[in-house]
Amino acid sequence: MNPRLRHWREAATVLLAARCGAAGAARPARAALGPFDYEVLLLQRSSRSGFLPTAHVFPGGTLEAADFSADWLGLLPALPRCGLAPVRPGGSRAPLFATDRAGLGSPLPGDVAFRICAIRETFEEAGILLVVSGPDCAAEPGPARLVPQHRLPPGPELAEWRRRVQQDPACFLQLCRHLRCLPNIWALHEWGNWLTPVPRAGLGGRRYDTAFYLCCLEEGPPHTSQDEQEVTGFQWSSPPEAIELFKAKEIRFAPPQFYELCRLCNFSSLCDLHSFGSNRALEGCERWMAVILAASDGYIHLLPGDELYPKDPDYTGEKKLFLSTDKNVKELMEEGIRLHRIVIQNFNNLSVHVNIHPKYKHINPLQMDSNIVGSNSDCNSRL
Repeated sequence: MNPRLRHWREAATVLLAARCGAAGAARPARAALGPFDYEVLLLQRSSRSGFLPTAHVFPGGTLEAADFSADWLGLLPALPRCGLAPVRPGGSRAPLFATDRAGLGSPLPGDVAFRICAIRETFEEAGILLVVSGPDCAAEPGPARLVPQHRLPPGPELAEWRRRVQQDPACFLQLCRHLRCLPNIWALHEWGNWLTPVPRAGLGGRRYDTAFYLCCLEEGPPHTSQDEQEVTGFQWSSPPEAIELFKAKEIRFAPPQFYELCRLCNFSSLCDLHSFGSNRALEGCERWMAVILAASDGYIHLLPGDELYPKDPDYTGEKKLFLSTDKNVKELMEEGIRLHRIVIQNFNNLSVHVNIHPKYKHINPLQMDSNIVGSNSDCNSRL
């Protein structure tokens, strides 16, 4: 862990995509994009949560000391990267990934610990075990496969393990030893890095520097159950279905989740998504922190590359630099030339606008409106 952090905590989350049904048949979609052959797991946070109450999020949570335990070295392949592919020369490492963990006294590199965190949290929150019997099993091409059900303990015993891990994250290592399995860190591919924006003046709020991973599962959606603590509900939906539910005000997303679901809308095939995600991950990524611009009738989350994004953003909030204007959102959008922003007019009225070329071989959110589906080739996205 990083004891130097004062303004935010480090976290990890996973965009967990699973093939539709036992036969992998594409399921008809409610949205205009047509059928998708996979669904993404969305968890509804408790109304008692101190961060994003009632919102639907991807599984994940904050890093714990147990995720960096030296005891993992007795299970995982040798350092320095425990079998993970390195980022290509010239690729980018966001500060979250580039931090020298050894210099902070951590025996595991961040690349490994963040993946362990995401896998542990997925088990705690959704009851899904992303483990393999050995690194050779994880090396198979294509989307990952879960450990067969007969290899797992009976339901009541597994539920007891889940309760123990929720109470003490160090028990996740004990569970892996008990199952003679490894957390499938090789199935998680680096996707992005979002840092919670500095809250507006006078408002508090928790902040997280979160690693986003992509994990594709070959099987249909695995058995899922909420923990009735942090998570009170769940659903598996294709990305366009999730957007439709959001627009219908049936579910609520924070801006990063909305942005990433729009980005997943580019891929109707699980195999295409896995291929893109695993290859692109070798390029690394940059940290994105939205800078909030208050307009007269809403807010705009400015992202890196936007013409209004500050050259020296106030990451810590210590400078208390808050952007505001008397112009309305429509005026700001009509004036804009180089755009990378999320427009927020209320909880269920978000729109993504991008016309810059994505870095590190990533892909922009799909261009959509209420009736027409466009392409991503012009790098102009709107939903």
